Amino acid sequence: MPAIVAAVLVARGTTDPAEAERFLNPSLSHFHDPRLLPDYEAAVGAILAARERGETVYVHGDYDADGVTSAALLTRFLESIKVSVVPHVPHRVREGYGIHLDAIGWAKEKGASLFLTCDCGVSAHDQVKAAQEAGMTVVVTDHHQVPDTLPGATAVVNPHRNDSRYPFAELCGVGVAFKLCAGLTAELVYPVDRFYRAFLDLAVIGTVADVMPLIDENRVIAKFGLPELERTQKQGLRAIIDTANLGGRSLSSRDIGFGIGPRINAVGRLDDSGIALDAMLTRDPVRARELARQLETVNDLRREEQARSVDAAIEQVQARGLSERLTMLVADPDWHPGVIGLVAGRLTERFRRPTFVVTVQGGVAKGSARSLPGFDLGRALRALSSWTLSGGGHELAAGFSIEESKVAGFAEALEAYAERHVTAEVFRPRLALDAEVTAQEAGPAAIEALRCLEPYGTANPEPLFAVRGVRLKMVAPTSKPEHVRVTFDTEAGTRTGMAFGIGERVNRMEPGAQVDVAFRIEENVWNGRRDFRWTVVDVQSSSD
Repeated sequence: MPAIVAAVLVARGTTDPAEAERFLNPSLSHFHDPRLLPDYEAAVGAILAARERGETVYVHGDYDADGVTSAALLTRFLESIKVSVVPHVPHRVREGYGIHLDAIGWAKEKGASLFLTCDCGVSAHDQVKAAQEAGMTVVVTDHHQVPDTLPGATAVVNPHRNDSRYPFAELCGVGVAFKLCAGLTAELVYPVDRFYRAFLDLAVIGTVADVMPLIDENRVIAKFGLPELERTQKQGLRAIIDTANLGGRSLSSRDIGFGIGPRINAVGRLDDSGIALDAMLTRDPVRARELARQLETVNDLRREEQARSVDAAIEQVQARGLSERLTMLVADPDWHPGVIGLVAGRLTERFRRPTFVVTVQGGVAKGSARSLPGFDLGRALRALSSWTLSGGGHELAAGFSIEESKVAGFAEALEAYAERHVTAEVFRPRLALDAEVTAQEAGPAAIEALRCLEPYGTANPEPLFAVRGVRLKMVAPTSKPEHVRVTFDTEAGTRTGMAFGIGERVNRMEPGAQVDVAFRIEENVWNGRRDFRWTVVDVQSSSD
């Protein structure tokens, strides 16, 4: 293989040729046996028993893209094997996260005998018990971290269980549902390859939108799911792709992360995620276009709400000098609870501090937090649980609720906790370079060579390279001062590129200065023309 590809693989820990071959050439045969999933047999038995008796299955998802695609996949698949299904995804404001007890009553009213969850339920002890007391069998499929005690469901299908024999734990909610249904397909002696073709489009949306690591099975889902999404015949997906101006070309994981996923998530944040589920399920092209337009409208509102809230939050940070602290907490009762996580993410990116964003409703402050590697939010919230009414999450993202009167004290407790566990050094910007290369190696031929590493995403980002000791020839402005065009003189000739977000710093460098450059090698497509360029992430003097 080309040396530049080998260098990336080795930098990321792949040194065995067979392992490299498996990564570079994923196959549907690389999917693991679903029968290894915990409680697989019990889950399959409960579903097939409901099918045999002609009973109704109530499918309960979640309000984000993973939960919606999970519910859509289960609903479409179960209907395809002649099971009566009532799907439901919760309303963020009226029901909140997880399974509301009201949903148990609704399932009973619909005559359901089986309550089947997806992307939720692994911590729903009370809800599972309530469903069983209402006479329903409960099967949980989930991918979130498992509590010390599992709910007493007939089956809890979650690859994170301590007793799991499944080889890959990092499936998302739709990934777990996808593999369970693949197993059901085989049990019914239907063609599994046909099942893959029918449902990889939904599986790839949830996998990428939920920011799963694109390795192992998730890489297989992404590699084969993106082409299936391009040619999907699901009317709602077709309409969403068209309204996002993504039709008629190859789709990438970035198109899901920044185009399709946000449109599905937006209604879950600001309105009713049932709109997105309806779009995933409708077979009427007119209805599909109508629902896609609704998603577009709500996503526009989400952008406006997010921008307004981010601006206000930045003003708070600057007015109160919060960026000088190890942690930042900002609050405003006017912020919509559906966007505070996005606000926290933007502030964390800008100020490189763990950020807690709070909005207040009815005397209770609801918060969302985002962090950086080195400060574990889940651990911090567990350590400070005496301050909160509820809370949880993982290292980089978490949610919590707290009494309004305790918000200021909680902010100080967070700072004291951070002072005991981290220093500001943890939050210094760092670039994880994949390899130092020559300008000759980082030429136009590298574009084709590196395509075998796609699709990119979490745990498999676009490679980042460095070339040392080139000369800065020219810096040209663009319409935005923070972005500049740059030209370098190298031993391989002139190299051009775009430097995004660092224009002010690059402009301070003297033409002719010897510099080291960190960049990605990209193909720029504009007005039908394809150009090779370096997308510059950082430039520093070679003497630094």
